[in-house]
Amino acid sequence: MTASATTTSLRELPLFAALADSRRVLIAGAGGGFDVFGGVPLAMALRERGAEVFLGSLTFVSSGFSLDAWLAPDVAAITPASGGFAEYFPERTLARWLKTVGEPSTVYSFQRTGVEPLREAYRALIAHLGIDAIVLVDGGTDILMRGDEAGLGTPEEDMLSLATVAGLDEISVRLVVSIGFGIDSYHGVNHVQVLENLADLDADGAYLGAFSIPRASREGSLYLDAVAYAQENTPSRPSIVQGQIASAMLGVSGNVHFTQRTQNSVLFVNPLMAMYFTVTVEGLAARHLYLPMLEGTQTFRQIATIIGTFRDGLPERRIPRQFPH
Repeated sequence: MTASATTTSLRELPLFAALADSRRVLIAGAGGGFDVFGGVPLAMALRERGAEVFLGSLTFVSSGFSLDAWLAPDVAAITPASGGFAEYFPERTLARWLKTVGEPSTVYSFQRTGVEPLREAYRALIAHLGIDAIVLVDGGTDILMRGDEAGLGTPEEDMLSLATVAGLDEISVRLVVSIGFGIDSYHGVNHVQVLENLADLDADGAYLGAFSIPRASREGSLYLDAVAYAQENTPSRPSIVQGQIASAMLGVSGNVHFTQRTQNSVLFVNPLMAMYFTVTVEGLAARHLYLPMLEGTQTFRQIATIIGTFRDGLPERRIPRQFPH
């Protein structure tokens, strides 16, 4: 079954139908930081179905690893005992939480490079683990931006991950899951344009629908526990994104703050934040306007430069609209 395969019954969600034949799945945080936490519910659900699931993430931590942690250039295996930054180390925080709940507790960490070295790092991990499916997880919606929108959010890490995985043609099932609808409005994303993009992807057969993660489910409960653990163990830099998603899952709405980091912002926590929106990597990449320009890049700085140059050269940007209802 290919990633774009459809299901004919409402009883099976297209996301799980697309992964039905996958046995060794890599779920990777696309934007770095705590994005990978957004993949916890999916990981638990797939493990319940009998798949082996591995968690990974683009990382903001580039030093402090022991030599034996490196599996290959630019990819390391992070465990609860890994060294590194004293507090802010989302991959290690996740590994430690996984250990507390009796789950496999290695989280794979990818360095922020250019597309070419990151793709080689992915290939090394694919070979090491025997991966047959990849799911990129974005906390927010900026991974769904194609380039001509009014605002792109903070696209550099997400586009690095997307361009990298889009070139892994040897993996037939490659998906993107976005969770946290609305959060990236803080960074200038217009969510009417997100919906327009999803409609275009749906017309292409690349949109696999959306569904909520109930807090009463085992997967939802474990996710809430993981976010609470991360907040407790990263008190100076708790995840704003995961905190809002968790709040939405708990039925909170409106301008509700769980950290002083957002005290000067007006929030709109709402139930849409606790939903998975799924698209295929191939379909998302095909609609993208500057993704091919990232091919061959060696450094992360090149990614940012190319995006900035592309945006500066646009003759016009799509006009943002407010929700009409």
